[in-house]
Amino acid sequence: MTQDDKSGLLYPLLGLVRHRIGTDGDGVTTLVAGAGCPLQCRWCINKNLLKKAPAEMVTADALFDMVKIDDLYFRATGGGVTFGGGEPLLHAGFLSRFRSICSPEWKIRVETSLAVPSGSVETAASAADEFIVDCKDPDPVRYHSYTGDDAALMLDNLCLLRDLIGPERIIVRIPRIPDYNTVADREANAGLLREMGFSRLELFDYVTDRN
Repeated sequence: MTQDDKSGLLYPLLGLVRHRIGTDGDGVTTLVAGAGCPLQCRWCINKNLLKKAPAEMVTADALFDMVKIDDLYFRATGGGVTFGGGEPLLHAGFLSRFRSICSPEWKIRVETSLAVPSGSVETAASAADEFIVDCKDPDPVRYHSYTGDDAALMLDNLCLLRDLIGPERIIVRIPRIPDYNTVADREANAGLLREMGFSRLELFDYVTDRN
């Protein structure tokens, strides 16, 4: 731990990507890429990254020192720091700690699968300004086939997050996943999410060696 961080909270940092524009919300952002995830997604890029570069455990203060160089960009453009992964909500306490030491003008965003306990969602809800949710595919059969997990947990947490912060602060990404769903499936998934109250939807294709 650094001298001024007595929390004991550490984040498994894979790396930083600075000066991102238009991919992680509004403004200029720095992506904080982390390790670790409860899912076993078939096309997971994180697994390959871990083989090349093991994670470095950092404190919130240490991370702040790394990203504060872009403070002016963040404040001038409405940008900030986006936590990706891996699954950032496995470290919800760290997110709260980081929020407490950075400028209130920074936007804190979290890219998440929501495949975590509900308590982690509740903790993170008070720390982040926006959530970018990769829902994979809400169909239980397709979701389990692709992730090895239960879609009900993701959907329950998505509803919980909506009720806590409102759908306007949630972007839901809806992919077409080669070998696992179709364009028609993706459209049906979008319709379901609209019925659940979500309007900020991003439909896209996963890029893999099967495309």
